[in-house]
Amino acid sequence: MLLASARKLRSLGIIGMNQRNFGLISRYNPRHLYPLVDDKLKTKLLAQEAGVTVPKLLGTVQYQHDVKLLKEILRPHDQFVIKPVKGSGGKGILVITKHDHNLYFKPSGDSIQLADIERHVSNILSGLHSLGGKPDTVMIESLIQLDPIFSNYSYEGIPDIRIIVFQGYPIMAMLRLTTHASDGKANLHQGAVGVGIDIATGRALHAVQYGKTVLHHPDTRKTFSELTVPHWNKLLQLSAACYEMTGLGYLGADLVLDRDQGPMIIELNARPGLAIQVANFTGLAPRVAAIEALKTIDTDPQSRVAFSKNQFAIDTNTQSSRQLRTRCDDS
Repeated sequence: MLLASARKLRSLGIIGMNQRNFGLISRYNPRHLYPLVDDKLKTKLLAQEAGVTVPKLLGTVQYQHDVKLLKEILRPHDQFVIKPVKGSGGKGILVITKHDHNLYFKPSGDSIQLADIERHVSNILSGLHSLGGKPDTVMIESLIQLDPIFSNYSYEGIPDIRIIVFQGYPIMAMLRLTTHASDGKANLHQGAVGVGIDIATGRALHAVQYGKTVLHHPDTRKTFSELTVPHWNKLLQLSAACYEMTGLGYLGADLVLDRDQGPMIIELNARPGLAIQVANFTGLAPRVAAIEALKTIDTDPQSRVAFSKNQFAIDTNTQSSRQLRTRCDDS
C-alpha cells in the first residue's frame, strides 16, 4: 500500500521533504545566505535597496526592558502588525485593525488590551516563536490595505501570494486566503485556504483548506472558479528579482497586493513548504527538471518570467474549470 502510494506521488511529480531538503535547499541555497531571509529586517532592507516596495516599518523592540516603550510606539497608529523578526510559518504574528482608547481589535473583532500586547511582545523577545527558540527582535509594520479584488475571497485579513522561485524562474504559485478559522492570517496550518494559481495567467486552478479540496470560501461562500489575481506579471517579476537580491536558488517569495501601493514583498523563505503542490494539484518535480535542463540561467528577470509563463502555462479554459468544480479525493 505504501509502495503504491509512493509510486503514485512520484508519477504526479510530487517532491517530498527529503528531496526538498537535500535536492533543492542544500544544493542551491548556500547556508551563509540564510540570514538574508531568516531575518525579516534584513530582508526589508535588501528589498528597499533593490527598489522593491515593502510595508512601512513603524518601530522595533529589541530588549525586554524596551517593552514599556510600546505604548508610545503604538499611540499614533490605529492599525499595525507585530511580527517576530526571526519567526516562521506565520507564528507570533499579531494583526491589529483598530485602536480605540485602551482596546486593540484583532481582525476577528476580538479585543485585547495593551498588557496583552506587551505580554505577546515579551514572548517574542524570549524566542517563543523564533527559529530554534533563540532570543528575537520585534518588528512593527503598517497594516496592508485589502485590494478590493479580494473583498469576497478573504475574511478578516489580508491574503498573500506565495511564489516558488527556482534559479530565478517562478515555477509555482499559490494564493493564501484568510478565514475566520485562521484568525485573519494567511497561514494554511491555521485554516487559511490555499488556491493554486496558473503561472501564465494568474487564474485560480484548485483550492484546499486543511488539505481537502474546497470549491468556495468557507466564510464568504464565494466560489473560486472566476478568480484571477491582478497585477500578475508584476508579481512574477518581483519574485524573479529575488534571485539577484538574495543569491538563493530555491526560495519562496511572499507578496501582497496593497489597495494603495500595489504589489509588494512581505517576506522571503529559504525553506518554503510543499503544500503549494496540493493547492496546485500537481508536483514541483517536472518544473524543477525543466529549469535544471537549461544550459544557462537568463540574467534578465523579465525574460525568466516570460520563459516560465510559456513553459508552465495551463489551459485554464479546461483545467481550472475541471479542478475547481470536481472534488479531488487524492488532494
